[in-house]
Amino acid sequence: MGKRVVLALGGNAILQPKQEATYANQLKNVISATRHMIEIKEAGHKIVITHGNGPQVGNIIAQNEAAKNVVEPLPIYACNAESQGFIGYMLEKSLKNHIKERGIAANVATFLTMVEVDKDDIAFEKPTKPIGVFYSEEEAKQLEEKGFTMSEDAGRGYRRVVPSPEPKVIMG
Repeated sequence: MGKRVVLALGGNAILQPKQEATYANQLKNVISATRHMIEIKEAGHKIVITHGNGPQVGNIIAQNEAAKNVVEPLPIYACNAESQGFIGYMLEKSLKNHIKERGIAANVATFLTMVEVDKDDIAFEKPTKPIGVFYSEEEAKQLEEKGFTMSEDAGRGYRRVVPSPEPKVIMG
């Protein structure tokens, strides 16, 4: 009997830096990643996948901002849930397609989770989690004037940063 293997897929693996933020690009990246995940399953292991969502939730927030005169923007926690569903859908669809192609007997299920955090966590005062696409220094300054907190991200450009408090409890 194989082991349980936990795989973490980063949000930047799903939408790579400098890559256009299209559904097609993200799905292509997910299909490629899940192809390798299925190899682990074929080796007899159970797999559990977790994922990041920085670029995706940032883009959802940007969509909300762009449409705010038409539809009321969602709060960031709702955008986070939307990105979980979006990424979970792509992962599940891709895994099920690989399973069918290879004739593997396996089930796939997607779970959305919520976490409980301390309302007094220092992260709320000093945002550090990069989200969304990369901006030039000039674009970042313009966004800061609109009230966004921006930060240089590993020499790749500037990104919006949001609070990332330490989870206390993971709720199913």
